[in-house]
Amino acid sequence: MIVLTNDDGIDAPGIRALLAGVNSLTFGRTPGEVREDSNLSNNKPGQKPDEKIIIAPRDPHSGCGHQVTTKFPIQVQQLSPGEYAIAGTPADCTRIAIHHLCSQISWVLSGINSGGNLGVDVYISGTVAAVREAAFHGIPGIAISQYRAGGKPVNWERARDLTAQVLFTLLQRPLEPGHFWNVNLPYLELEAPEPDFIFCQPSTQPLPLDYQIEGDALSYIGNYSQRQRQPGTDVEVCFGGDVAITLLKL
Repeated sequence: MIVLTNDDGIDAPGIRALLAGVNSLTFGRTPGEVREDSNLSNNKPGQKPDEKIIIAPRDPHSGCGHQVTTKFPIQVQQLSPGEYAIAGTPADCTRIAIHHLCSQISWVLSGINSGGNLGVDVYISGTVAAVREAAFHGIPGIAISQYRAGGKPVNWERARDLTAQVLFTLLQRPLEPGHFWNVNLPYLELEAPEPDFIFCQPSTQPLPLDYQIEGDALSYIGNYSQRQRQPGTDVEVCFGGDVAITLLKL
């Protein structure tokens, strides 16, 4: 069983693009063939996909980190035979998948997040927390995020295609216990060439930090695109137009 989740909420376009990317692999197509199909629907006639299930937050939880719900009940709503909306966080979704909804889980896939999760973002990201929670329980996982340059809209079809290619590579690689993958897709203009897939180290530099003063209140105004681009790190790779793949350890 493959569990799909996210932190943007079950209605976000990113999780549908992730599902389409997974489905394109279950139909036995190579990464190059994925691009030939622009339909984001789930199934094709006469073909049976691998077993998968969506267990995602009912509401957006971007930036919630590894928050979990322990002080009040968590509502679980079944939307269809293979889709559940959870009134909790991404980490809650993984916990509920493991302990309540799924008997055997082969992978937890989280994303596609609308926005990058590079370097130290992994401590803030709900997208990454979902697969970190899986790693706590010995289950391999992949977090996938789409960097948005200057807040420009995401090309979800291209994100889907790149995700399918990433999964084609990573799902065949064994993971040691306590490890998980964090993937960041670059922002690409329509005419941009296909990116390379680069295994790299996560940046350890802090995010740009600044606040606008409004009376006795402060509003964060850090510029994400101005963060330091250490050579060889995921920030440098992704900002440079390539897919950044990092192996993280608990």
